[in-house]
Amino acid sequence: MKFTDGFWETRPGVDALYAQEAYDIEAGDGRLTVSAPTRVITRRGDTLNRAMLTVTLSSPLEGVVGVKVEHHRGASGFGGFDLVGAQAGIGTASADSSGGILEAGPLQAHIAPGAPWNLTFQADGRTLTKSGKKSIGYVTLGTDASVSVEPVGPTGVSATGRPPSSSYLHAKLSLGVGELVYGLGERFGPLTKNGQTVDVWNADGGTASEQSYKSIPFYLTNRGYGVFVNHPEHVSFEVGSESVEEVQFSVAGESLEYFVIYGPTMGEILRRYTELTGRPARVPAWSYGLWLSTSFTTDYDEATVNHFVDGMAERDVPLSVFHFDCFWMREFNWTDFEWDERVFPDPELMLKRLHEKELRISAWINPYIAQRSALFEEASEAGYLVRKPDGDVWQWDMWQAGMGLVDFTNPDATAWYQDKLRHLIGQGVDSIKTDFGERIPTEVVWHDGSSAPAMHNWYTQLYNKAVFEVLEEQHGKGNAVLFARSATAGGQQMPVHWGGDNSSSFESMAETLRGGLSLALSGFGFWSHDIGGFEGNPDPAVFKRWVAFGLLSSHSRLHGSTSYRVPWAFDTGDEPEGLSAVDITRQFAHLKMQLMPYFYAVGQQAHEDGLPFMRPLQLEFTDDPAVDYLDRQYMIGDSLLVAPVFSDTGDVAYYLPAGTWTNYLTGEVATGGSWRAERHDFNSIPLWVREGSVLVTGSRKDRPDYDYAVDPLVTVYPGELRSDTVRVTNPLGEDLIFTIARTDGTVTITSSSNEPFRARLASNGTTLTSTNGKAVLTP
Repeated sequence: MKFTDGFWETRPGVDALYAQEAYDIEAGDGRLTVSAPTRVITRRGDTLNRAMLTVTLSSPLEGVVGVKVEHHRGASGFGGFDLVGAQAGIGTASADSSGGILEAGPLQAHIAPGAPWNLTFQADGRTLTKSGKKSIGYVTLGTDASVSVEPVGPTGVSATGRPPSSSYLHAKLSLGVGELVYGLGERFGPLTKNGQTVDVWNADGGTASEQSYKSIPFYLTNRGYGVFVNHPEHVSFEVGSESVEEVQFSVAGESLEYFVIYGPTMGEILRRYTELTGRPARVPAWSYGLWLSTSFTTDYDEATVNHFVDGMAERDVPLSVFHFDCFWMREFNWTDFEWDERVFPDPELMLKRLHEKELRISAWINPYIAQRSALFEEASEAGYLVRKPDGDVWQWDMWQAGMGLVDFTNPDATAWYQDKLRHLIGQGVDSIKTDFGERIPTEVVWHDGSSAPAMHNWYTQLYNKAVFEVLEEQHGKGNAVLFARSATAGGQQMPVHWGGDNSSSFESMAETLRGGLSLALSGFGFWSHDIGGFEGNPDPAVFKRWVAFGLLSSHSRLHGSTSYRVPWAFDTGDEPEGLSAVDITRQFAHLKMQLMPYFYAVGQQAHEDGLPFMRPLQLEFTDDPAVDYLDRQYMIGDSLLVAPVFSDTGDVAYYLPAGTWTNYLTGEVATGGSWRAERHDFNSIPLWVREGSVLVTGSRKDRPDYDYAVDPLVTVYPGELRSDTVRVTNPLGEDLIFTIARTDGTVTITSSSNEPFRARLASNGTTLTSTNGKAVLTP
């Protein structure tokens, strides 16, 4: 939201009052409280008929400082996100004639006394960012205001549900020279957010728009800090787009709260942020395997499902999960949790047969109850559906005719919905695809009295939590997997999320990756996407290139809208040997299975530390200015670099950061710090191993959930070791530790177990088998 007209003026109809000075500063109980009048007070009379902003500084976590700005404290508010990691007694506050200081471990906030307003955030002897003159403002809009205020809700109502004369609070934080901003959720435009207006308002807009399924009011910069705005409702960010020297964020109402989170590295920022808002749950090893879907509006029955499943097995393409999309239920009935008996007359027996083929089962749901469903009347009479202010059930005809919306603020409604899920899981369903959750109306009344504007973004958290709780209850912690589309801050605790409705083109493949990298820099550990694109029918080149990218993502799913995604659908029979869609799918599925010891370890790190599985290069190479704007390549963990190919010819340009890199597929060794232009056939992709890495790979290529301690291969790559120990955790949670020592060119690998393992130096390729838990490698 832009309130100003250039440097000096506000826009017509905008009345802005700014914190002009720190009039007095009080320290106590681990916090600073600052009275900030909207005029410099020079005499007693200036205190009359004058708005004042109260600014409170505190700390919920070491390295994090919270700032709360209030105009009228008596105004009602939603209360912010669930800060699951917040701790008491962290901050140390002091104040004297020179100002006030709040210390939160390595991060300090300094507030200068008097005018002009000057709040700075410092760490390691340097200023990270500051809130200066006119940075904190209370804004009211007249009916003639020429401000593009808010996105519209699903029925045309403004995001906040307030009239145009609403009040807003904004804060601004400075941007330094060369400072770049990342994050703010899954966004499909440029990864670097400088110059963009970003509205945190979930919407079902596909991947080709500025809208987002997963809007997260959190950003981080390449200067060692992040900012989290603690408001589930609409938050508008101007990222160097209104004032090019600052990031502005604004919310409607009478209070604004944000947290400055120190690093100094991007990884440390994400660790602190996810400690505060929640870390991703551990996901089971089987979920990393290939998922195959019925697709959306295609025709299918049990015979179709068996044809697909058996076809994959016959072609030696390992399959882990089969997904039933919407039409497992009868049309016009979604979601009633009843299998359509016309095509699935005995679902429990069908799912039993699929389980006997060692497959897991995923099923689609949404939080809506269609009017034709028998559940609609049941839910309506019990008060389980969201209602309008006049007491009627809120309904509309978008998606499902006459559908209502489950009110998850009602504990009884949540329990009722969860009981339906328990029955479905009891039939043999292992994972739930929680679709939708973005089109949440604002002109409604919630059971617990929650703010309608805040519930628009917060609803997805309650919806996904209700489902995830049942999956954990029924399958156990570490075995629960969602396939969720919508999210808000904290949603990363309930993986996995996928990128929504993309299209079958290279352009959409690229925007999909941008969305995933943006989400990774917003605290989400696991992410997937529809291989080949959801809308349309990909040509074979798009499908094969996307398969390689998809199987080098944390989670991999073949899914479409109007066409099937079995790989043989994209073959004519005239392809050269090894280059058919089936060949490519088999090759990269086998590759992923063999990489599972490393992939599973990276996933464990996401769970334990909050670092994403797929990492933008900015996260791993922050000090390299060449990576500042890169959004067509990524790291898997800290050791593997992937550069997807976005062309049918195979032409790809990508950047290798400084160091010695080894091509995982060919063994080529290259010196980084430069760009590479290459042409790759369909069975190839730039996949490089970082210098000093030690990769442990597995002995199986038919499934992801095997014992990684059985006959693993330990490969030591050139360069100074990044770590002298490597932990391998198998799907049962059992650890195997390898210790690596390099002396005068000789590498000694010692295992915590006496079970045999294989070992080799990437530089010579000779593989040795360990003796009594040890292998000695010489060049």
